[in-house]
Amino acid sequence: MKYALVTGGSRGIGRAVCIRLARMGYHVLVNYANRTDEAETTLELIRQAGQDGELLGFDVSDGKQARAALEGWQDAHPDEYIEVLVNNAGIRRDNILALMPEEDWHRVIDIALDGFYNVTQPLLQPMMFHKYGRIINVASVSGLKGMPGQTNYSAAKGGIVAVTKALAQEVAPKNVTVNAVAPGFIRTDMTDGLDEASLKKTVPARRFGTPEEVAALIGFLASSEAGYITGNVVSINGGLYT
Repeated sequence: MKYALVTGGSRGIGRAVCIRLARMGYHVLVNYANRTDEAETTLELIRQAGQDGELLGFDVSDGKQARAALEGWQDAHPDEYIEVLVNNAGIRRDNILALMPEEDWHRVIDIALDGFYNVTQPLLQPMMFHKYGRIINVASVSGLKGMPGQTNYSAAKGGIVAVTKALAQEVAPKNVTVNAVAPGFIRTDMTDGLDEASLKKTVPARRFGTPEEVAALIGFLASSEAGYITGNVVSINGGLYT
């Protein structure tokens, strides 16, 4: 049995990634924070894709919750390990910095960066021991170029870009790869409320992307064929920013 964990796997890009990994033969652990109903829908779609999975509910920004959940899973599977990790959990709370509440600054960064540490750190040693692992982090075009009204989100995703490059160098000798994908405008709950008709005119491809397109890229980076790709940030944005 091959195991993969997708944080924020209940909806949007996370759900599409869960289905993609299931089709690649993985038993998928679907992490979610609150929406049990959406997570159960994702699990049903995994089963429709011909694989099985399980729900793993915890807030990635809470270190105690994350460690308890991951250690509990490992104790229940002493001879197994999670070989693919997709750090996808994230939120947007957009505002110009002059008007941004402190809570909104910290919450966005805590989920992205503390979440990265809380989930990735406990899974690293098993990957290195087995000399195989794939870590894919979901960054954003905001973390590459910065976006007005998203200083918190840009800071969080810029941090994800940096930790991807640093960690990749630490674990490459153990055949563990670490890469990031940087989506642009993808049609999900995260982009609800945006003026799609106006914004897609700024994209050379003249459209928003789909979660399935992002999932296809993540699926490749999670595969054995991508073993010589590490420390990279791959943009998937329709030419919005290169």
